[in-house]
Amino acid sequence: MNSTMKSTLKHSTKVAGAVVICTALIAGCSAQPAAQPTAANAAESQLKVVKVSPVEKKKIGDPLEQVADVVASVQMDVITKVNGDVLEILKKRGDVVEKGDVLFRLDPTDLQISKEKAQIALNGSQQQLAKTRKDLADGKQDMVNGIAKLEAAVRDTEKTYNKMRNDYDLGLVTKFQLEQLETQLNNLKLDLESSRQKLKTFESTNQLAQLEQGVQTADVTVRELERSLNNTEVKATASGVLTDLPVEIGMTLSPGFKGATIQQLDPVKIKAELTEEAAQLIRGKQELEFYVPGETERAKAKVVYLADVMGAQSKSYALELEVANADRKLKPGMKAQVLLTDDNDQVVVTVPTLSVVREGSETFVFVLVGDTAEKRKVELGRLNETIQEIISGVKEGEQLIVSGQNQLKDKEKVQLAK
Repeated sequence: MNSTMKSTLKHSTKVAGAVVICTALIAGCSAQPAAQPTAANAAESQLKVVKVSPVEKKKIGDPLEQVADVVASVQMDVITKVNGDVLEILKKRGDVVEKGDVLFRLDPTDLQISKEKAQIALNGSQQQLAKTRKDLADGKQDMVNGIAKLEAAVRDTEKTYNKMRNDYDLGLVTKFQLEQLETQLNNLKLDLESSRQKLKTFESTNQLAQLEQGVQTADVTVRELERSLNNTEVKATASGVLTDLPVEIGMTLSPGFKGATIQQLDPVKIKAELTEEAAQLIRGKQELEFYVPGETERAKAKVVYLADVMGAQSKSYALELEVANADRKLKPGMKAQVLLTDDNDQVVVTVPTLSVVREGSETFVFVLVGDTAEKRKVELGRLNETIQEIISGVKEGEQLIVSGQNQLKDKEKVQLAK
């Protein structure tokens, strides 16, 4: 290459470089300056970003159950009341009996003999009492008649004495005669007063008391023996199923022997002991559902008793249900499961477990109100894996902050994640 061509290339290169530099300068001069951040944009960029989810009602778990015992609604022991040998047995274990049915009989022979003796003694006492009453009545009448005669004699003598006093004043009779008649009158009055006093004493004296008491005693003895004879027929004291009958013909029984046990199986009762928390779940309910595992379908039973006060010994609250049992599928000794809650009771206000903020022993959640995070103290209930029951503090439908809540303060402004 000659020198002229080299010089031309160098000149072209310089021109091209100059053009590039000029172009860059022109572009730089024509571009607008970068936007500066405003105060509002700066404040917004400092707000904490959170995510929310509505508070919902969800099923927290299966209904709560309590184990209980099936028992007879009535259990009666039949107790013998008299001595005697078992003469006849009319029922057997497992029989359905009605109140008053004869279960077995005791030999009444000894009691019948005792009653005959007591009846003879009663008859004798009654006859003696009747005779004595007649004799006393006759004696009283004689006394009354004697008093009447004395009263007549006193009246007559008084008339004679008054007349003699007049005659004495006239000198027709002597003083001796007057004094004799006066003495006679005084003696009659004394006899009359004495007779009247004897009648009063006779009437007031309870001469028949001992005989009447003897008759009453004999009558009571007869009635006691009649009752004892009736008790030789040992009867059912309630209607139900005869579950025990530990007697055999020929056995000698004494008063107080438990001769039979009767259980009423329609209806039956279902009994349970509850904690205070469990009792609160059912308080006010009129009926509860129950089932016998592997035996029966769910059924309803009437609540007949729920203790208001915890038992001193059991430290629990007694629950008693009653249910019809015409088919006798429910038998004493079975275990039943009582449902303390139903499916509706399990649908409660819940929040995600991770949304709960714990501070010591207290628990909180954050709720979005407008653009503000509001801190709420909550009372927790049951836990089911990832959801937590809320008893108080938030309501269904409120916007719960579920992300970023651990860095928030109460009443802090926040922005929703996009």
